[in-house]
Amino acid sequence: MADAKREIERKYESDESGLPDLTGVAGVAAVIDKGVVELDAVYYDTADERLAADAITLRRRTGGADAGWHLKFPVAPGVRDEIQAPLSDTLPRTIAALVRSRVRDAELRPVMRLRSARDLRELTDGQGRVLAEVSVDAVRAERLTGGGKDAQWTEIEVELADGADVVLLDKVEKRLRKAGVRPSASSSKLARALAETAPKSKRRTPKEPAPPVTAGDHVLAYLRTQRDAVVGLDPAVRRDIHDSVHSMRVATRRMRSAFRSYSKLLDRAVTDPVGLELKWLAGELGVDRDQEVLTEHLTGAIGALPRNLLVGPVRTRLRTWSGARRGGSRRRLIAVLDGRRYLALLAALDTLLAEPPLLKPAAGSPQKAVAKAVLKDFGKVAVLVEQGLELPPGPERDFALHEARKKAKRARYAAEAAVPALGDPASALVKSMKSVQGLLGEHQDSVMVREALRDLALQAHAAGENAFTYGVLYGREEQRAADAERDLPGLWEPIRGGTIL
Repeated sequence: MADAKREIERKYESDESGLPDLTGVAGVAAVIDKGVVELDAVYYDTADERLAADAITLRRRTGGADAGWHLKFPVAPGVRDEIQAPLSDTLPRTIAALVRSRVRDAELRPVMRLRSARDLRELTDGQGRVLAEVSVDAVRAERLTGGGKDAQWTEIEVELADGADVVLLDKVEKRLRKAGVRPSASSSKLARALAETAPKSKRRTPKEPAPPVTAGDHVLAYLRTQRDAVVGLDPAVRRDIHDSVHSMRVATRRMRSAFRSYSKLLDRAVTDPVGLELKWLAGELGVDRDQEVLTEHLTGAIGALPRNLLVGPVRTRLRTWSGARRGGSRRRLIAVLDGRRYLALLAALDTLLAEPPLLKPAAGSPQKAVAKAVLKDFGKVAVLVEQGLELPPGPERDFALHEARKKAKRARYAAEAAVPALGDPASALVKSMKSVQGLLGEHQDSVMVREALRDLALQAHAAGENAFTYGVLYGREEQRAADAERDLPGLWEPIRGGTIL
């Protein structure tokens, strides 16, 4: 079993003078010497160092209080999520799964050994609670692959204790800077070790990607961002982090929308098959999400009803209904992420971005080609909204407005991709489409909730329960849809009559 924690720390360069006196730091009552601990860590990566490229570290460490396997994901400067598993000879499956989207079929092998003599101190408050750990680490780095030389250095590390105020780190840093200590240039020990031990022939200075110039450049930059989001969110989805499934699903939709919106720039013979696989993945991601949203809405709606309108075991019926529909969807999603089809999709996305299927117009100016695609999508939304509102209330109108909602999303995503090229006009369109999409979403959510309420009412009736409350809620959902339909023209007409791009 793996455990997770948020690690907040700062690293500093150190010389022979060691650690400055920290007893005067505000809020620190005592600095307790915990002695020297010998740490021995072997870091794992692929031959082309894919984990290091994303600032991810995977190690097996002995010594200290937390010996075991440690996997760290960057969250923000100085902040990482650390996943820990007990010490074992082989990489635990729970840890291996979290790097699968990056490692794919490549072999994880030892790339670096770091041995550190850690001179450890604890900063405590007046009640004896630990606020932070401060260590002076004498590090010896030994590259295990690819030649190169060994390296050694000394650094100071300040790690905030769980629950402590992050302001303490600023206070400690102020004291360290006053003593002449400066922040480390490297984000981690491994990053520094890889840089300092690399053979001269393989040392590279990271280069910033060239800014997009052509229409194709802008679309590819957008697609690359979404591909990176899918890969980066994979571990969070596996860990069931809040909103991770929804965020990954949105990234797949954005890529599919870009394929369609910019079909004059990208060869559909290449993008269509990839789009179908993205649609499959979005569907798998949506199994749990759609049910979760329905349940949350119904729970809130029931909670908002006056007590005299709650007749029968309504909350119990909802829990039973929701649990039965969810079933083993969580296990199914993990099986999808562990499957060959998902890995093949990630590989296809990599290939598409490495060898982009650009058509001739992609070499043109983004102000022309990108704007044309955005306006085309915008026009489709206009037609569908107007046609839907002309239909009489009922399933046909509901379906038409649902189609308009999907096109509004597509137009919004197309405009998002256009913002770097077109600036404020595209940003205004994103905002406009988001508003339209929001109202259409309210309408479609009402349709889905009414279907669920009908299902619940039938189950309650079959069990001999009173279905009155479901009828009350159904009526309220009908009104919600009617309100959205009423507000759409007022929102839509000013947008439609204005100059967008």
